[in-house]
Amino acid sequence: MKYIHVEDTQVTISELMLPSHSNFSGKIHGGYILSLLDQIAFACASKFSGTYCVTASVDTVDFLNPIEVGELVTMKASINYVGKSSMVVGVRVEAENIQSGVIKHCNSSYFTMVAKDKSNNNVVVPGLILDDTIEVQRFLKAIKRLEMKKKRQLEFDSDAFIPHDYLEDLKPYKVKVEL
Repeated sequence: MKYIHVEDTQVTISELMLPSHSNFSGKIHGGYILSLLDQIAFACASKFSGTYCVTASVDTVDFLNPIEVGELVTMKASINYVGKSSMVVGVRVEAENIQSGVIKHCNSSYFTMVAKDKSNNNVVVPGLILDDTIEVQRFLKAIKRLEMKKKRQLEFDSDAFIPHDYLEDLKPYKVKVEL
């Protein structure tokens, strides 16, 4: 099996934010950023796998700081985890005020991508070489997110789910249950 260093999976894109990308409050529209995130996740996964990839899920998108019109947005993506045909692409978004040079972290996200062949069948992806503790940490965090997702699905998506078993858990929340 072929193995690839994480640093060789990295993709970076930069784009100046224009007024046409803004929402009604004058900030850059989150949907526009999501579109760019999906594009860089695709580029990163395709570069790594050497094949066409599709987005299977977006596990986390944390909008941390607003992005202003006129800022230079840079997205940095790398493969954080690999399965048989799936990959988790981590993306970091930074916005730079090009006049002051101040850079702020605006977004972090994790896209699960799946490698496909021309007949839309899953393709086995290469292995990943982890060279430092941050890469090991990112791989392990991806494993934990996958485990938590599976656990949540087993607990709440089964036919055996009984809402009454969880009513105590809802008491601290602003919700009224009328079953």
